[in-house]
Amino acid sequence: MITETDDVEQILDDAARVWPELRSDRAALLRRVIERGAASVRDEAHEARSKRRRAIRETAGMFTGMYPPGEAQRLKNEWPE
Repeated sequence: MITETDDVEQILDDAARVWPELRSDRAALLRRVIERGAASVRDEAHEARSKRRRAIRETAGMFTGMYPPGEAQRLKNEWPE
């Protein structure tokens, strides 16, 4: 259940202009708005994942050779078990 605040009312009024065939069914308008919003969120999440993966690919190997061989193990050995 959603309270039809002024903002929600305005969104549904706008949606009724976009989808006039649903004008008389506020619940259907709300579902359509939610579906479109969910698609937008999915698109943004996909884009964010793509950007992170691109950044990883672009920076992979940049620090190769920065530390001498065996350095990771040496550092691990400093920590008590």
